[in-house]
Amino acid sequence: MRALVIEHDPDVPAGLVDEWLVGRGSVADLHQIATDARDPDPCAYDLIVTLGSEAAAFDVTVPWIAREQRLLRDAVAADVPMLGICFGSQILARALGGRGLRAERAEIGWMAIESSDPSLVPAGPWLQWHRDTFTPPAGATVLANSPAGPQAYTIGRSLGVQFHPEVTPEIVADWVAGSRDELDRERVDADRMLADARALDADNRARAIALFDVFVDRVARLGAAA
Repeated sequence: MRALVIEHDPDVPAGLVDEWLVGRGSVADLHQIATDARDPDPCAYDLIVTLGSEAAAFDVTVPWIAREQRLLRDAVAADVPMLGICFGSQILARALGGRGLRAERAEIGWMAIESSDPSLVPAGPWLQWHRDTFTPPAGATVLANSPAGPQAYTIGRSLGVQFHPEVTPEIVADWVAGSRDELDRERVDADRMLADARALDADNRARAIALFDVFVDRVARLGAAA
């Protein structure tokens, strides 16, 4: 299985997605879209993963957002499955006709979600860190929600999740180190979030790998190829 991993910000890396791809014997190409002007051909890949970002999927002033939307639409036209994580779920929804918008409330911290299909999208807890949300595109099936908005959906052979299954304690520590003032404003206990990241590491890793595996087998239907 050959995968294209779209990274928007260096401090929002693939984390457990990379570990999972290696475990499945996959070959991953990293595309740092904000600094790489090339336009990869989605037909060269079996799977596309689009990660989180500090940008807003609805911010038309970000120069690479339109390029990524074209890439994702081309992938759908070529029947290449995609996994969108946080911002990735929002830009996938927007590329396919949904809307990106500012959420009424931020979600930051380890939280459970309401899942209608726990065998595909477990209730968590998952790490949330976002202020934006989205409306699902026509034809999408919403699989999970939270008070802030949709948390997971499928459309065709693709899956979008609003939460961050890919994080490791090291990634969370980096995010917290650069966001103490922001977390104080949101009244988030940064030290508790770090402690939870360490305490939940094994469980989160197992949940995340299971989520990715079930996505590939049931939604993307790449089990035989993987």
